[in-house]
Amino acid sequence: MGCWAKLKSSGWAYPTAVLSIYGFFANCRVAEPFLTPYLIGPHKNISEEALTNYLFPIWTYSYLAFLFPVFLLTDFLRHKPLIMIQGLFLVTNYVLLCFAPGLPAMIFLQINYSVVTSTEVAYLSYIYSVIPVENYQRATGYLRSAMLAGYTTGASLGQVLISLAGVDYFYINAITLGIVSVAFLVSFWLPMPQRSMFFKGKKAAALGWQSQQEGPVGADRPEEPVMDKEEVGSGKEKMERNGSVGWCSRENVASAGHLLWQSFRESYSSRHLIYWSLWWALATAGYVQVFNYIQLMWDHIEPSATSSIYNGGVEAACCLVGAAAAFSVGHIKVTWNVWGELALGLFSSVGAGAVFLMAFTSSIWACYAGYVIFKSCYMLLITITTFQIASNLSMECYALTFGINTFVALSLQTIMTLTVVDEAALGLDIVSQFIIYGSYYAAISVLFLIRGTYTACINRHHPEQADAREQEASMEVIAAENF
Repeated sequence: MGCWAKLKSSGWAYPTAVLSIYGFFANCRVAEPFLTPYLIGPHKNISEEALTNYLFPIWTYSYLAFLFPVFLLTDFLRHKPLIMIQGLFLVTNYVLLCFAPGLPAMIFLQINYSVVTSTEVAYLSYIYSVIPVENYQRATGYLRSAMLAGYTTGASLGQVLISLAGVDYFYINAITLGIVSVAFLVSFWLPMPQRSMFFKGKKAAALGWQSQQEGPVGADRPEEPVMDKEEVGSGKEKMERNGSVGWCSRENVASAGHLLWQSFRESYSSRHLIYWSLWWALATAGYVQVFNYIQLMWDHIEPSATSSIYNGGVEAACCLVGAAAAFSVGHIKVTWNVWGELALGLFSSVGAGAVFLMAFTSSIWACYAGYVIFKSCYMLLITITTFQIASNLSMECYALTFGINTFVALSLQTIMTLTVVDEAALGLDIVSQFIIYGSYYAAISVLFLIRGTYTACINRHHPEQADAREQEASMEVIAAENF
């Protein structure tokens, strides 16, 4: 009991520990790598064509519709309610998978799951509203490690249960239902944040904007005054006395809109940050599209009804290899401002080659290897991109940039789904789709190879700029460890 009381009074360790536990169980989805075999198998009996060209596109459209309103609601409701909603919808997701028959139920499942994915922003941003700035780095590392550990554990456990124990897909989903139910219960233990990033009143917004001018995430800032218990109590009394009138007042909403606009201008004022954000949006759109349809490609090459499948093992391997690649970024001293865009182009070309390999091979093991290479390259590059953006912005600006980049990526993915996948348009088969995804990634690689070569040549002819950026490299290495 003494350790528990000490943990709760630590200020940052308690919310970080509870959110990490939630993240582990919420991402420990044992059945997720085997979703497609389950849906096209005897339990749901949905055709591969209906799954590819009708059912999966519904998730994309619903996700786009929910993303921006959820992003604003996350800050307005101060994160915790949205995390609880995510936990609840995860539970209903697997209730539907286990017990709801028929195509209409699976349509509702896609809409339900779009709520789960759109509320991930609440999980990723909650911790920054409840802990001091100096603990951001450690907390971020713990949270991302918890997500990775949960996903790897779930994928590995699912593979073991199917390959060694011969457990039916239904029971795999039932086990996942129990695990995500634990995550939902854990979400109730999260402390409620007392502040938000944007909806925080006129005076607080002015102070927040002043702090943005003082330095980016992870930079040295003056310490926030620590309030004693009497001040905390009086603050709570004031909050209760003001109630929701001040929180939802026209002045508060107006100041939030002003802060959003100022954050937007700061986030995209640099051409350097615009290029990194462009890669983020373009590459994420292609990555999510490949991730969504890879199980259909595996089932096309080696039907799950007649063959042993290793989807869970491959996903676990992707997490480990990708995490090792991303972790290495924090220990490599490279002037990313000079060489980063060229690295984006080079590794994007490797990813494009991996997608083409998946499209043209008839070997399931070659397709598995291509997917591991593709996902590892993306995890490496998104880590570089994330800390490049975050190390130059305040937390408010980074949160807004994250939301906008994700929204643009999802919009691009929706366009691809609408034109390439949806049966109302081209409705292409899975192999043709992957050829287009490979061509899409090849175009990204060409764009950034040209831009990266230009940037490297400019810095070679103007070495004084390279020297200035070299001095920033040590700070970037520290920033990389945040992610």
